[in-house]
Amino acid sequence: MTDAEYEQRTKERQIEIEAVSKALAILSSDDAHDLFTKTFTPALLQLESATNSQRREQAAKLLAEVARKTQNPRLSALAVQVRLDAFKRVIKAIDDMIAQLTTEKKDEIKHKDYCIENFNSNERDTERKDREKKDLLALIEDLTMTIDTLTKEIETLKSEIAEMQLQMKRAGEDRELANKDFQQVVADQRATQQLLNQALDVLKSVYAKKAMALVQQEPPAGFKKHKKQSGGVLGMIQSIIDEAAGLEKEAIRSEEESQKAYEDFVKETNGSIEDKSKEITNKSELKAKAEDDKVAAEESRDNVMLELEQLANENADLHKACDFVIKNFDIRQTARDEEVEALKQAKAILSGAKFIQMLQQGFMA
Repeated sequence: MTDAEYEQRTKERQIEIEAVSKALAILSSDDAHDLFTKTFTPALLQLESATNSQRREQAAKLLAEVARKTQNPRLSALAVQVRLDAFKRVIKAIDDMIAQLTTEKKDEIKHKDYCIENFNSNERDTERKDREKKDLLALIEDLTMTIDTLTKEIETLKSEIAEMQLQMKRAGEDRELANKDFQQVVADQRATQQLLNQALDVLKSVYAKKAMALVQQEPPAGFKKHKKQSGGVLGMIQSIIDEAAGLEKEAIRSEEESQKAYEDFVKETNGSIEDKSKEITNKSELKAKAEDDKVAAEESRDNVMLELEQLANENADLHKACDFVIKNFDIRQTARDEEVEALKQAKAILSGAKFIQMLQQGFMA
């Protein structure tokens, strides 16, 4: 809008300049010069002085009013300068201030754009880092739970292995005791069989001889014929021998079954221990990896926390540098536009005095 207004005013000024140039050409002719010299020079000088004073006062008043409205001390000082300083110095001061205000306006626009861009960038980075922080905290929590679970599982496996080793040790001890009992039972049964066989052999030999003698003798009158009496004793001894042999076989069979069961138990237990040991190794590797991942995640979390702190500090710095500009941007821009317009109007007012000077100089020439 300012550019459009400036362009329109430029066109208008150009038209004015062309009109003034034509008027000066008319007024600068020899006839006009002689006529003006005779009639208007004294009055013109008086008019020029009064007009200059009036225009200075009008320009100063305009600048003072805008200065009070926009609270610009520089504009107030310039209003005073318009009343006191020479014409050329006043015009230069006005031009300098217009240029300064125009530069300040552009700089403030750039500053606002910089603030908005950096606020947006800071917000995007903060949101992204907040998401990273949330993801890392969730990852750390999951890894912590995984490590705890694996630790408990490893401890359980170790406890199970220790229990199986203890059971296997006890089974070995029981097997050893049972084998000793077996050895003793077998030894006793074999000793019993040997002893009874010896006794049986003695009895067999005695009863065999006696039986022969009795068979050869005729029984006395009134006595029955002698019958063999060794069958019951020998049979009983033989029965005991057979029972001892049966007990020995039963003990051997039981021992073989117990030994087989013990060997199967040992084999199965060792297999379970081996499987659990492998499982401990695998879980230990998983735990180690989870611990490494947790350390890396915690380092990343700390870095993200530091970056978030830096972003927060950057945001605070941006607020310090930008809040006033953004909050008052429209007001300040409008004020500058008003100040620039007032300066241009003041210059236009004063330029009227300059035109009188130009006429006066033309007339004097």
